[in-house]
Amino acid sequence: MAKKSSKKQSPQSKEEIAAGIFALTRQFESMPDAERENFMAEMEAAMESRLRQRDILTEYELDAHGGRAAVTRDFIDQGPGRGLDVVYIENGLMEIAVLPGRGMGIWNARHPDIDGTIGWNSPVRQPVHPALVNLESRNGLGWLEGFNELVCRCGLASNGPPGTDPDAKSPIESALTLHGRIANLPAVDVEPVASYGLKPKSRKAQVPEGIGVEGTVHECLLFGPQLRMSSRISSPILSGDIVIEDTVENTGSTATELQLLYHINVGRPFLEAGSTLHVPAATIVPRDPRAAEGIDTWSTYLGPTPGYTEEGFYFEPKADSEGYSVALLSNAAGDQGFAVRFAVDNLPRFIQWKCTQPEADGYVTGLEPATNYPNFKAYERQQGRVVTLNPGESYSTLVVLSVLTTKAEVEGVRQEIAAIQGDQPPVIHRTPQPGWSPAGEGK
Repeated sequence: MAKKSSKKQSPQSKEEIAAGIFALTRQFESMPDAERENFMAEMEAAMESRLRQRDILTEYELDAHGGRAAVTRDFIDQGPGRGLDVVYIENGLMEIAVLPGRGMGIWNARHPDIDGTIGWNSPVRQPVHPALVNLESRNGLGWLEGFNELVCRCGLASNGPPGTDPDAKSPIESALTLHGRIANLPAVDVEPVASYGLKPKSRKAQVPEGIGVEGTVHECLLFGPQLRMSSRISSPILSGDIVIEDTVENTGSTATELQLLYHINVGRPFLEAGSTLHVPAATIVPRDPRAAEGIDTWSTYLGPTPGYTEEGFYFEPKADSEGYSVALLSNAAGDQGFAVRFAVDNLPRFIQWKCTQPEADGYVTGLEPATNYPNFKAYERQQGRVVTLNPGESYSTLVVLSVLTTKAEVEGVRQEIAAIQGDQPPVIHRTPQPGWSPAGEGK
């Protein structure tokens, strides 16, 4: 079907709204008491929909029955996120909420076959405007005050714990805060995008293969790093996939360092007691003594557990013949799953973050492809895991998230992982190791 021109939804006039309410009221007065409760719920939902109409950035008809794919935009009008825009990618099946004002992060997603939102229930209930996040507060842990996304990038100049970097290029770069600045910087040049595959001549009459949004985030300062991230977040039409394509360029005149970690945070329904993680790996190492306590059960998850202390495991992921690895989180029944695919050439590390504390505190696991392990930057530099970008040089990454809603889909990915793993099981160390984390040094 032909692409519709971009437009803004026209709000109804006061007279039209009043006439509609009057008609609904007359209908309400004439119906039996048993039907009134459902009627009131439907009327409230209809009024909310009218009040919360979104701007349409681009839209495509998918069929003659009203099916559509679209990129729309709304604004948060109250609370700590007031003023932030939310761009929704609606692919005809799934809806993805992107936060351009928070470094092109992904707030959450919705799928008709998944109860609730896809993401996690953070104690930080809503997106927080970066102006309210003081990264230096709480001993450099202020980043946590805005942490509630499904996908949150950590970087670009640094990620990992806070502290003073003794080997920083200049004093202006020495004071590091938790996980860097990129998640609290707003994007510019935010625009909808569409991909058409191999049929450019028929674009005017063709539904695109995928739609999404792109934006640019600048992490720059005078006398310091000048990094520009160009990001595209898209989704194939009528699919359960989210594609994240980022390119980071050094726009300065001198070499600068890059660290990038995708903090992908997943809760219910994929995470529950008995959930399992599958990752093809050459090596698995516990981050610290606390993680070493759980090395025998790294692949399985508890339900919400009072007094639980987080665990972190570092992986050397294995890849298929095309250079891609995949991690799979499966629910206990094996009929719902969440997969993370990534290109190992530019994201050669993988981190599992287990945080099965009580629901009210944030019941979540992190599936995290990265350029480095989230140790302190000076340690990662010593291990040769900090990327250096020369002037004008760029670094591109690709991450694909997949929502799996049937046993067959989950089993298909599980078999894919088994094929990548092959006959050689991973080397699993029972204690932290030298070269992997500071806790492993001096052994």
